Amino acid sequence: MDLGYVTLQGRGATDACLMLAVAQLRKAGLAMAGTVQTNPGRAGRDACDMDLHVLPDGPVLRISQDLGSGARGCRLDGDALETAVAACLQRLDGAALVVINKFGKQEAGGRGLVPVIAAALERGLPVLVGVNALNLPSFLSFADGLAQPLPTDPVAIARWALAAAQTRAIAAE
Repeated sequence: MDLGYVTLQGRGATDACLMLAVAQLRKAGLAMAGTVQTNPGRAGRDACDMDLHVLPDGPVLRISQDLGSGARGCRLDGDALETAVAACLQRLDGAALVVINKFGKQEAGGRGLVPVIAAALERGLPVLVGVNALNLPSFLSFADGLAQPLPTDPVAIARWALAAAQTRAIAAE
């Protein structure tokens, strides 16, 4: 079972790294399911928007809510996240790799994209997860010793993913 994770410091750094790795994997022709995230800025706001790209070909779902410039609470749009989860689960059959942009607060509580990770691992699919430092202990507990830290280099991540997908394909023959 291949469960790799990436953790980078800095706002949006893990998202950017995963996007670059996914671009490498697309060039290599690897069939993927899951999510990657972009964080477009919003004029006059400190907080960016959060757009979740469902692999391999969309939709793109805005999972952040605009609560105003002075808002301090959670901006996550739970309905949009659940839509992404359902879309990911529908795409697992054709995938050789599952990418999960973030093991965040929702996932630490057993919600969010956890069903996608679990379903992928049950099928023997390799899974690549972005994890922020705050939720790393929860992720490692969830992974129960199965998770492997990956280098923070998109090319190295793509190499790991291609090797994991190839190993799974050989084992399935």
